[in-house]
Amino acid sequence: MSTVKIQPTACALSSTVRHIGFFNLRLPRDGVVSSKSFNQSRRYGTRRALAVSMSSASQSNPLEVCVKASITTPNKLGDCPFCQRVLLTLEEKHLPYDLKLVDLANKPEWFLKINPAGKVPALKLDEKWIPDSDVISQALEEKYPVPPLGTPPEKASVGSKIFSTFIGFLKSKNPSDGTEQALLNELRSLNNYLKENGPFINGKEVSAVDLSLGPKLHHLEIALGHYKNWSVPESLPHVKSYMKAIFSRDSFIKTRAQPEDVIAGWRPKVVG
Repeated sequence: MSTVKIQPTACALSSTVRHIGFFNLRLPRDGVVSSKSFNQSRRYGTRRALAVSMSSASQSNPLEVCVKASITTPNKLGDCPFCQRVLLTLEEKHLPYDLKLVDLANKPEWFLKINPAGKVPALKLDEKWIPDSDVISQALEEKYPVPPLGTPPEKASVGSKIFSTFIGFLKSKNPSDGTEQALLNELRSLNNYLKENGPFINGKEVSAVDLSLGPKLHHLEIALGHYKNWSVPESLPHVKSYMKAIFSRDSFIKTRAQPEDVIAGWRPKVVG
């Protein structure tokens, strides 16, 4: 067994990387009321801030979560934006978890046994394995409601067409087929929304819809930059500020895919 010690973050966390047959990243929490919790008390009140820390402490056993492994670097997280969404939810809710990296090109028997569909992400909650990032995120919100990440239904679809239009443009080999304009239209719609309602989709605080959209925008930025030398135009400043705000969060930095994995992951879509 090899062990790598990782320095604690500002939230008074300790982390351990273990490799026992498959890669397992443990992120235990000690429930200490940190400087982050203290700052939250100004926003939510002392009682809620304490509830955040106590919520972390009550989840003493790490949640098991299966995600895509890197295809470029051993023992690294892969490029699945849906997996990152789940990890962001766990991070933002300050929940400890054991990260199991799955080689999707050679799925191990233990993984297919617990998840016959063979898809990631999958999370074990109350002794049951749950697939699908939508279902997982909702289940975590219901079981661990503090801090709240729910998005009002009327805001949940904001930016929902960006990912599909990004893929269309990425795959396109015809500059005049309208796929670039379709993406620009969706980004412009998001820009106008954020201008009136930002900085995040639900206002001042990050919510579930941001945790879903953020990883997709990260893929957009890297893949289009690499394959088409394209970036979000300066004429959409609110989108650019939104991306910067999401990408700079500690939770995002901790769970983001390596650029080389994002590039490699989208290559089959580009080359056919």
